[in-house]
Amino acid sequence: MEVESGTFLPGEDDYTRELFTVLFSGSNGTRPVPETLKEEAVRRMSEARQKGMTQPIIDLFAWLRDLKISQDLTPEQLGIEREELRSLAQKHREIDEHGVTVGGRLTRALPIVEMANSRVADYLRRKDEEAPSGIELWDRIGENIFRIREMLGMTEADWNSFQGQLKFAINSAEELARVISLPEDALRDLKVVTKHYRMRLTPYYASLIMPGKVNDPVLIQSVPTREMIDNAGVEIPPVAADHSPARLVDQFYPRVLTIKATNMCAMYCTHCLRIAHIGKKDRIYSREAYREALDYIRGNPRIRDVLVTGGDAFILPNDMIDWLLKELDAIDHVKVKRLGTRIPVTCPQRVDEELLDILEVSNEIKPLRVVTQVNTAQEITPVSKDAFRRISGRVSAVLNQAVLLKGINDTPVKMWKLCEILQEAYIRPYYVFNCSFRNPQFSHLRVPVEVGRDIIEGMYGNISGDAIPRYIATAGGKIPLHRDNLVRHENGKVILRKPWSGEEVAYPDADREIYAKEDYAFARYQGNTD
Repeated sequence: MEVESGTFLPGEDDYTRELFTVLFSGSNGTRPVPETLKEEAVRRMSEARQKGMTQPIIDLFAWLRDLKISQDLTPEQLGIEREELRSLAQKHREIDEHGVTVGGRLTRALPIVEMANSRVADYLRRKDEEAPSGIELWDRIGENIFRIREMLGMTEADWNSFQGQLKFAINSAEELARVISLPEDALRDLKVVTKHYRMRLTPYYASLIMPGKVNDPVLIQSVPTREMIDNAGVEIPPVAADHSPARLVDQFYPRVLTIKATNMCAMYCTHCLRIAHIGKKDRIYSREAYREALDYIRGNPRIRDVLVTGGDAFILPNDMIDWLLKELDAIDHVKVKRLGTRIPVTCPQRVDEELLDILEVSNEIKPLRVVTQVNTAQEITPVSKDAFRRISGRVSAVLNQAVLLKGINDTPVKMWKLCEILQEAYIRPYYVFNCSFRNPQFSHLRVPVEVGRDIIEGMYGNISGDAIPRYIATAGGKIPLHRDNLVRHENGKVILRKPWSGEEVAYPDADREIYAKEDYAFARYQGNTD
């Protein structure tokens, strides 16, 4: 049956006319129609006529189309005339605020949504099992908290205070063995590794480790493994050794610099970019050292953005944070400040009202942003989420800079879940860094550049736009790992193009053979299975 000729009615467009062509195309009119279907047609027509809503009209047309496709029944065989449906199509367009037609919604918009839904169906099915957040694991974490408190002899007041978390921090293999069950050979290796690299976990962060899970994402971020000795080789000079124009200062860019305000953290990450700066002892530097850094900033009017980090900026006493922010606020050409911290996920008890008041006062003078690092959804618990919520109410933004790490966030499910839970925790996913090549100690955690690129690019069109971070490599500046910036592969290196200068730079890629190994970190010890 051809499309009916004549003038378009207000409810019609090409999509709707195509729909009518399908509904009223020829069929076997001698076939008996069950009375139940005719009664259903009457009911649906009545609903579509009486309610001032579009959905009953869409439901009617969808039902009629399904019957035509599955049973070759036309509306007329069900007792519904063409003109009645044309009237309802017109009504649909009149009701809809944007004049959307029945055909447009039913045959175009809804299939597009259905197709989009199919792209994330696998992710939605797997995300809570493959990448559970600390919120979903909270009951199990609660059991860990009770056990760890008992083992360490911590009171409730100890647990809920920053001072208590640091006092009872886990610094040795012997202390770790009291709260986490690990194979004897893993503990033996840990004793060797910790002679060279510091380990510290707050009891709170240790409670996020799921017992019995080999290579738990929190465990391998916080407990150094044998690879850190095996991989050491010839160490590249400490990051920014060639970019430190003044005491405590790193500067890669003309308008941005970093003040490394301390070497201290509440938890030392096994993938730390500044592993060489940690040293053997905690240090907060002298006021003279900070003044030299501040004098350098005062003397360079091009500088407008200052990041205070470390170590961890929030490990500093409140009065020191207050003093540094006031000094920066007094420098006219410094327009924005940032504080780098992992405290909200490693020791959220630190986020007290005094600190929040200090942040708010400084933010009222000039924008203050807090930059954090969360690498797995497991690190976001009700407690850390609340800390981020309170911080976000006092500063201009909370930004996350994740590191792409093997076994932690190197699948679409794990990274997508991380970025969505960050957004729900008042945090803007900002960067994902390809794990640094400068430190061979953690080459077993590196992920090939293209694996990360495919994960990040797969987010587009599937999750919220502002939940998608930029994928970055640090190679003489932060280079976005877009396809246009990946020039070629050459002898195990990726040749990258700096978008701001066009300069090409060789970036050592992750070793694919090492990346493919499954017996790494704690999975290397015989008898450890999920």
